[in-house]
Amino acid sequence: MAKSTGTQLAAVARTEFGKGAARRIRRAHQIPAVVYGHGQDPLHVTLPGHETMLLVKNPNALVDLQLDGGGTQLAVVKAVQVDPVRREIEHVDLVVVRKGERIEVQVPVRTIGEAAPQTVVSVEAGTLAVTAEATHLPEVIEVDVEGLEAGTLLTAGQLSLPSGVQLAGDPEAGVVNISAAPTAEDLDAELAEAEAEAGIEKDAPEAEASEESSKE
Repeated sequence: MAKSTGTQLAAVARTEFGKGAARRIRRAHQIPAVVYGHGQDPLHVTLPGHETMLLVKNPNALVDLQLDGGGTQLAVVKAVQVDPVRREIEHVDLVVVRKGERIEVQVPVRTIGEAAPQTVVSVEAGTLAVTAEATHLPEVIEVDVEGLEAGTLLTAGQLSLPSGVQLAGDPEAGVVNISAAPTAEDLDAELAEAEAEAGIEKDAPEAEASEESSKE
Protein backbone atom coordinates (compact mmCIF):
# COMPACT_ATOMS: atom_id res chain seq x y z
CA MET A 1 0.00 0.00 0.00
CA ALA A 2 1.40 3.43 -0.93
CA LYS A 3 0.74 6.93 0.26
CA SER A 4 0.02 9.61 -2.35
CA THR A 5 -0.65 12.62 -0.12
CA GLY A 6 1.02 13.77 3.04
CA THR A 7 -0.57 14.27 6.43
CA GLN A 8 -0.82 17.98 7.18
CA LEU A 9 0.98 19.18 10.30
CA ALA A 10 1.40 22.71 11.59
CA ALA A 11 5.12 23.48 11.95
CA VAL A 12 6.09 26.43 14.15
CA ALA A 13 9.66 27.73 13.90
CA ARG A 14 11.58 27.54 17.19
CA THR A 15 14.44 29.68 18.39
CA GLU A 16 15.13 28.07 21.79
CA PHE A 17 17.40 25.07 21.96
CA GLY A 18 18.89 22.79 24.56
CA LYS A 19 17.46 20.26 27.01
CA GLY A 20 15.51 22.84 29.00
CA ALA A 21 13.81 24.23 25.91
CA ALA A 22 13.04 20.71 24.68
CA ARG A 23 11.40 19.83 28.01
CA ARG A 24 9.26 22.95 27.88
CA ILE A 25 8.16 22.09 24.35
CA ARG A 26 7.17 18.56 25.36
CA ARG A 27 5.33 19.81 28.46
CA ALA A 28 3.26 21.92 26.07
CA HIS A 29 2.31 18.68 24.26
CA GLN A 30 4.52 19.50 21.28
CA ILE A 31 7.54 17.74 19.77
CA PRO A 32 10.85 19.30 18.66
CA ALA A 33 11.82 18.50 15.07
CA VAL A 34 14.32 19.44 12.39
CA VAL A 35 13.71 19.59 8.63
CA TYR A 36 16.68 19.35 6.26
CA GLY A 37 17.72 18.33 2.75
CA HIS A 38 18.03 19.62 -0.82
CA GLY A 39 20.83 21.94 0.26
CA GLN A 40 18.64 24.16 2.40
CA ASP A 41 19.58 25.26 5.90
CA PRO A 42 18.10 23.04 8.63
CA LEU A 43 14.73 24.31 9.82
CA HIS A 44 14.04 23.77 13.52
CA VAL A 45 10.34 23.53 14.32
CA THR A 46 7.84 22.25 16.84
CA LEU A 47 5.07 19.85 15.80
CA PRO A 48 1.74 19.04 17.49
CA GLY A 49 2.33 16.11 19.84
CA HIS A 50 -0.72 13.89 19.33
CA GLU A 51 -0.88 14.24 15.54
CA THR A 52 2.86 13.59 15.25
CA MET A 53 2.66 10.45 17.40
CA LEU A 54 -0.04 9.08 15.11
CA LEU A 55 1.98 10.02 12.02
CA VAL A 56 5.23 8.30 12.97
CA LYS A 57 3.51 4.97 13.60
CA ASN A 58 3.82 4.48 9.83
CA PRO A 59 7.41 4.02 8.59
CA ASN A 60 8.61 6.64 6.06
CA ALA A 61 5.51 8.73 6.71
CA LEU A 62 4.97 11.60 4.27
CA VAL A 63 4.05 14.92 5.88
CA ASP A 64 2.85 18.19 4.39
CA LEU A 65 4.26 20.79 6.76
CA GLN A 66 2.19 23.95 7.11
CA LEU A 67 4.84 26.53 7.98
CA ASP A 68 3.88 29.34 10.34
CA GLY A 69 5.58 31.87 8.10
CA GLY A 70 3.39 30.82 5.19
CA GLY A 71 3.88 28.16 2.57
CA THR A 72 4.18 24.40 2.78
CA GLN A 73 6.96 21.84 2.66
CA LEU A 74 6.76 18.14 1.80
CA ALA A 75 8.98 15.95 3.94
CA VAL A 76 9.45 12.32 4.93
CA VAL A 77 10.04 11.13 8.48
CA LYS A 78 13.67 9.99 8.61
CA ALA A 79 14.31 9.26 12.30
CA VAL A 80 12.38 9.30 15.57
CA GLN A 81 14.09 9.54 18.96
CA VAL A 82 12.08 7.92 21.77
CA ASP A 83 12.77 8.04 25.49
CA PRO A 84 13.60 4.41 26.45
CA VAL A 85 11.83 4.64 29.82
CA ARG A 86 8.81 6.90 29.30
CA ARG A 87 8.39 5.82 25.65
CA GLU A 88 7.73 9.42 24.70
CA ILE A 89 8.89 10.94 21.42
CA GLU A 90 11.80 13.30 22.13
CA HIS A 91 12.69 14.48 18.63
CA VAL A 92 11.84 13.89 14.97
CA ASP A 93 14.08 14.27 11.90
CA LEU A 94 12.38 15.01 8.57
CA VAL A 95 13.94 15.09 5.09
CA VAL A 96 12.68 17.50 2.43
CA VAL A 97 11.27 15.79 -0.68
CA ARG A 98 9.64 16.95 -3.90
CA LYS A 99 6.80 15.51 -5.93
CA GLY A 100 8.11 13.18 -8.62
CA GLU A 101 11.44 12.71 -6.83
CA ARG A 102 12.61 9.13 -6.21
CA ILE A 103 14.19 8.43 -2.87
CA GLU A 104 15.66 5.39 -1.16
CA VAL A 105 13.99 4.13 2.02
CA GLN A 106 13.99 1.06 4.25
CA VAL A 107 10.55 -0.59 4.18
CA PRO A 108 9.41 -3.21 6.73
CA VAL A 109 8.89 -6.78 5.49
CA ARG A 110 5.76 -8.73 6.45
CA THR A 111 4.86 -12.31 5.53
CA ILE A 112 1.36 -13.32 4.48
CA GLY A 113 -0.13 -16.78 4.02
CA GLU A 114 0.73 -20.09 5.64
CA ALA A 115 3.81 -22.13 4.75
CA ALA A 116 3.63 -25.93 4.47
CA PRO A 117 2.83 -27.90 7.65
CA GLN A 118 5.68 -28.62 10.07
CA THR A 119 7.70 -25.62 8.94
CA VAL A 120 8.96 -22.43 10.57
CA VAL A 121 8.98 -19.08 8.75
CA SER A 122 11.91 -16.81 9.64
CA VAL A 123 12.26 -13.23 8.40
CA GLU A 124 15.99 -12.84 7.82
CA ALA A 125 15.76 -9.15 6.88
CA GLY A 126 13.26 -7.03 8.78
CA THR A 127 13.43 -4.24 6.21
CA LEU A 128 14.15 -3.96 2.51
CA ALA A 129 15.99 -1.09 0.79
CA VAL A 130 13.94 0.21 -2.13
CA THR A 131 13.51 3.35 -4.22
CA ALA A 132 10.15 4.91 -5.01
CA GLU A 133 8.54 8.26 -5.66
CA ALA A 134 8.50 10.30 -2.48
CA THR A 135 4.73 10.71 -2.68
CA HIS A 136 4.13 6.98 -3.28
CA LEU A 137 6.26 5.23 -0.67
CA PRO A 138 5.14 1.72 0.31
CA GLU A 139 4.38 1.24 4.00
CA VAL A 140 5.22 -2.48 3.91
CA ILE A 141 6.58 -5.14 1.57
CA GLU A 142 4.37 -8.23 1.74
CA VAL A 143 5.98 -11.63 1.09
CA ASP A 144 3.59 -14.49 0.25
CA VAL A 145 4.76 -17.75 1.85
CA GLU A 146 1.60 -19.76 1.15
CA GLY A 147 2.45 -23.48 0.81
CA LEU A 148 6.22 -23.00 0.71
CA GLU A 149 8.20 -26.08 1.77
CA ALA A 150 11.10 -26.40 4.20
CA GLY A 151 14.41 -25.48 2.57
CA THR A 152 12.99 -22.51 0.66
CA LEU A 153 14.94 -19.25 0.85
CA LEU A 154 13.39 -16.18 -0.73
CA THR A 155 15.92 -13.56 -1.79
CA ALA A 156 15.31 -9.85 -2.28
CA GLY A 157 15.40 -10.24 -6.05
CA GLN A 158 12.62 -12.85 -5.98
CA LEU A 159 10.08 -10.65 -4.20
CA SER A 160 7.14 -9.02 -5.94
CA LEU A 161 7.36 -5.29 -5.30
CA PRO A 162 4.50 -2.77 -5.59
CA SER A 163 4.15 -0.87 -8.86
CA GLY A 164 6.76 1.86 -9.19
CA VAL A 165 8.97 0.42 -6.45
CA GLN A 166 12.47 -0.81 -7.30
CA LEU A 167 14.93 -2.82 -5.26
CA ALA A 168 17.92 -0.80 -4.04
CA GLY A 169 19.85 -3.47 -2.13
CA ASP A 170 21.54 -6.78 -2.99
CA PRO A 171 19.12 -8.99 -4.98
CA GLU A 172 20.88 -12.10 -3.63
CA ALA A 173 20.32 -11.17 0.02
CA GLY A 174 18.09 -13.62 1.90
CA VAL A 175 14.84 -12.15 3.16
CA VAL A 176 12.57 -15.02 4.25
CA ASN A 177 13.69 -18.54 5.15
CA ILE A 178 11.43 -21.61 5.46
CA SER A 179 12.86 -24.35 7.66
CA ALA A 180 11.62 -27.62 9.14
CA ALA A 181 9.98 -27.29 12.54
CA PRO A 182 12.08 -28.88 15.32
CA THR A 183 10.89 -32.25 16.64
CA ALA A 184 10.43 -33.07 20.33
CA GLU A 185 13.71 -35.02 20.18
CA ASP A 186 15.49 -31.96 18.74
CA LEU A 187 14.15 -29.77 21.55
CA ASP A 188 15.18 -32.31 24.21
CA ALA A 189 18.67 -32.53 22.72
CA GLU A 190 19.01 -28.71 22.65
CA LEU A 191 17.86 -28.50 26.27
CA ALA A 192 20.30 -31.18 27.36
CA GLU A 193 23.15 -29.44 25.53
CA ALA A 194 22.27 -26.09 27.11
CA GLU A 195 22.11 -27.64 30.59
CA ALA A 196 25.46 -29.34 30.05
CA GLU A 197 27.07 -26.07 28.97
CA ALA A 198 25.62 -24.37 32.04
CA GLY A 199 26.97 -27.12 34.31
CA ILE A 200 23.51 -28.29 35.39
CA GLU A 201 23.39 -31.91 36.57
CA LYS A 202 20.01 -33.64 36.60
CA ASP A 203 19.03 -35.99 39.42
CA ALA A 204 19.02 -39.65 38.43
CA PRO A 205 15.58 -41.15 37.74
CA GLU A 206 13.98 -42.91 40.75
CA ALA A 207 14.42 -46.39 39.24
CA GLU A 208 18.14 -45.84 38.72
CA ALA A 209 18.48 -44.33 42.20
CA SER A 210 16.81 -47.37 43.79
CA GLU A 211 19.06 -49.75 41.86
CA GLU A 212 22.16 -47.91 43.02
CA SER A 213 20.95 -48.03 46.64
CA SER A 214 20.38 -51.81 46.53
CA LYS A 215 23.90 -52.35 45.21
CA GLU A 216 25.29 -50.52 48.18
